[in-house]
Amino acid sequence: MKYEAKCVKCQNYSENPLDYRCSCGSPLEVSAKSVFRKEAIRKNDYTIWRYMECFPYIEKNQIVSLGEGWSPLIKFTKNVYFKLDFLNPTGSFKDRGSAVLISAIHRIIKEMNGYISEDSSGNAGASIAAYAARAGLKARIYVPAEVSGQKFNQILFYGAEVKRIAGDRSRVAAEAQKSEEGKFYVGHIWHPIFRDGIKTLTYEILEQLEWKPPYRIYLPVSAGTLLLGVIHGLEDLADSGIIEEFPTVVACQTEQVSPLYHRLKNLPYTPPEKINSIADALVSTNPPLLDLMAEKMCEVGGDAEIVDEDEIYSAFIELARCGFHVEPSSAVAYAAYKKQKNAGKVGENEVSVIVLTGFGLKSMLKP
Repeated sequence: MKYEAKCVKCQNYSENPLDYRCSCGSPLEVSAKSVFRKEAIRKNDYTIWRYMECFPYIEKNQIVSLGEGWSPLIKFTKNVYFKLDFLNPTGSFKDRGSAVLISAIHRIIKEMNGYISEDSSGNAGASIAAYAARAGLKARIYVPAEVSGQKFNQILFYGAEVKRIAGDRSRVAAEAQKSEEGKFYVGHIWHPIFRDGIKTLTYEILEQLEWKPPYRIYLPVSAGTLLLGVIHGLEDLADSGIIEEFPTVVACQTEQVSPLYHRLKNLPYTPPEKINSIADALVSTNPPLLDLMAEKMCEVGGDAEIVDEDEIYSAFIELARCGFHVEPSSAVAYAAYKKQKNAGKVGENEVSVIVLTGFGLKSMLKP
């Protein structure tokens, strides 16, 4: 099936899977709408590719996989489930997007004797580097000059070339996007195919709950790929008649980095000059997809919550003491759930799913 993406603003179409945004500068969305059919699920495939029919633009023999997806959904309390997406191959949910994106484009780039570029010092950079290695693609990852830590080491171990860029995060992105011979930018924030891969998280949650939607889904939110991917998955299931009502998607942010929360609550937001949150994977104070996130959240009746540093650390420690060692950024979602629960916003019999997105071994925190 021919690939097609549509601009969210001007509605122009692109059939080039290497296009990461519209000529007007706005984001693209994959427009291939296939009906989700339970009977089409590949029951013996315990990866994201059990939903292969939902990626009609990818040929089966072009799949690049490290075994991503079908992460456990663990019952934590009577009405709370944890989706352990930090158990993906590189330790974060980003592997869902990377697997689909690299599967869709690796043959084209190889035929053009090219290489891919990405801007990320964290989970996305590590994930893209890993899947590029698996596909036999050269990858160049652009990172802030001062970056260090476990995620940075991951990128190096996967064999990607690393370019350190002085300046703020937008400068790093600009260098990654700069046109050079043989370079193809596949930035995870912008690329519609990356976000399309994230929708498998929604499919799994619903299938693991026997197609009974939870009342709420809590997600840590920064650049928005997780949020938009989960909403896309819910839209697919609703359009296909699998679910009748949308769960309330709760976007969870830190007090320091909370542009979406403030937008949805109609409050002014002034980001700090320097971010010093322990939730160091949530750093997008001015995400390029903010307008799209706000629009989608309004369409589906989503909610947002913010938590402070004490609440994040408390949730992080509580999770670890219960056996779930996650990044502090992942603990933001649990902290937000606890805050809403304590405020009486969560009903006693309402089922909530909290997505834990990154492995704790990536964290720089020490006991």
